[in-house]
Amino acid sequence: MLTINAPREHQPTLWAEDFIFLEGPRWHNDRLWVSDVFDKKLFTLHPDGSRTLECEVPHRPSGIGFLRDGSAIVASMQDRKIMRLLDAELSVHADFSELASGDLNDMLVDDEGRIYVGNFGYDFHGGAPKALTNVHMVEPDGAIRVAASGLEFPNGMAIISGGRTLVVAETWACRLTAFNRAPDGSLSKPRLFADLGNRQPDGICADTADGIWVASYNTGEVIRVLEGGDVTDRALCGRHVSACQLGGSDGRTLFCCAYVGTDEDLEAGKRLGAIFTVSVDTPGCSVAPKDVSHGSGEG
Repeated sequence: MLTINAPREHQPTLWAEDFIFLEGPRWHNDRLWVSDVFDKKLFTLHPDGSRTLECEVPHRPSGIGFLRDGSAIVASMQDRKIMRLLDAELSVHADFSELASGDLNDMLVDDEGRIYVGNFGYDFHGGAPKALTNVHMVEPDGAIRVAASGLEFPNGMAIISGGRTLVVAETWACRLTAFNRAPDGSLSKPRLFADLGNRQPDGICADTADGIWVASYNTGEVIRVLEGGDVTDRALCGRHVSACQLGGSDGRTLFCCAYVGTDEDLEAGKRLGAIFTVSVDTPGCSVAPKDVSHGSGEG
């Protein structure tokens, strides 16, 4: 069970606002990449908070990653495809339209360029009953296979323990689940990493001490959790928190994507999405693969 052990409290600072609903933040090449799901846009934000529109994603963007050539990829939720961004144009990198049982969601790219991506598992927006689903893996050569099955709304993912463990947030189950990870990226031996009580984990990220920062959507918190459930740190960022990412010049800035309005405000499309920052002690792990592009840039 989740251990309550007087976590260190942090005061977040508003960094950027005037979005609708943000997901998938990734720190890459001194910028924060982020998806505005319902505005259907992919942005980058510079350290001063100024933003650049990278592209529009008509079927709603979510998870973000980077290939070994440096190009950006983004999960296109509704049409269940991973899109590659190159020269301001999107092209299909991987097609899950016949494989995923729900909208694509968050994703993670490992050091070798393998992509892990989850999906809702059912027609969430259409009111279908909840169903278990898979996390798929896309090999660098484009082959797709099931990496893990029987997951309840798999969401954010993180790799820890020197690459030997992958942790996935199961939102409706209020838990983090860990898998052993083989050198070829295969996952096995699922186990409970942390029971989060009533907290619904959305996006997550890892630090270099194998702590997992969790965006708790329903409680508006970002918490740092260790394996076994100890909560070491906490920040309250708004009504809902959808994702978090460690970055900045020294990796010690936690970027928190939040929605500060009500559910009714979100349904109405009110631009109450924001990014808060928290200064932390332990830097984040890299979320980009080893670059073999010899300086080709990220697209």
